[in-house]
Amino acid sequence: MTTTLPVAVVQATPQLFDLTGSLDRVAEWTARAAGRGAKLVLFPETFLPAYPRGLSFGTVVGSRSLAGREDWLLYFNNTVTVPGLATERLGAIAAKYEVWLVIGVTERSLRGGTLYCTLLYFNPQGHLVQKHRKLKPTGSERILWGEGRGDDLQVVNTEYGPLGGLICWENYMPLARMTLYKQGVAIYLAPTADHRDSWLASMQHIACEGRCFVLACNQFVRKSDYPERFQEELGEQPEVMTRGGSVIVSPLGEILAGPLYGEEGLVESELDLNLLAKSKMDFDVTGHYQRPDVFSMTWMANPGNFH
Repeated sequence: MTTTLPVAVVQATPQLFDLTGSLDRVAEWTARAAGRGAKLVLFPETFLPAYPRGLSFGTVVGSRSLAGREDWLLYFNNTVTVPGLATERLGAIAAKYEVWLVIGVTERSLRGGTLYCTLLYFNPQGHLVQKHRKLKPTGSERILWGEGRGDDLQVVNTEYGPLGGLICWENYMPLARMTLYKQGVAIYLAPTADHRDSWLASMQHIACEGRCFVLACNQFVRKSDYPERFQEELGEQPEVMTRGGSVIVSPLGEILAGPLYGEEGLVESELDLNLLAKSKMDFDVTGHYQRPDVFSMTWMANPGNFH
């Protein structure tokens, strides 16, 4: 039985609004992580083609501008279809370096023009084995992304244990977390765009609550990384738009690596999988602390429903 798992969380800058350039960066960072021994590589929320922090797309309540629709078109044209050329390349990258590759993308529906904030899982053979769409975009994100159906809240069984995750503020949804806990999630992934100090506290709480390893992953992005067309709109924004904060936390809430702020880099650790059982000696959220005589829960389950 495998008892250790080398992992790498990639805190990097995509080629904003450029799908091809961003895929090149995925290849570069995956090669770097695999070269250092990682068997699981995690990229941030919407790394393809970027999290468009600070942009309005010309929207106010009740109207949208023509210029904003042009900005939207640029973003739309650089999103990911599943399946498609981008997923073929991501699968090839995973297979080349024989890693589990998990990455956040903006996905374009094959059945229409709606976009989704999506997490894709590729196994070391290069196969796409899971796709999860964010349940509830937050605030102005609702201009960008539709809502996920929730029937894809499934863990992936691996030789290292059940692998699963939630995207950004989904992690603040107790029942979404419990859905993963009920499936025995051992390695919990939390790609995000949140770089506040409170996010770190939440990651430590989730690790303690779920008695699982938590890998949290964010981008590092500066205003100067945006295409020139957006510089005027971003004029009052700080140079560092997203400072990162990627971190790896143990099932006892101890920080194993990170948090990394203010730069690109790899956050790495070798997970001792025996700690999963050790941590449940005194607390198990779906075991002796579950109290099914008091609480009950049901959820939809339809693995492989890639619509």
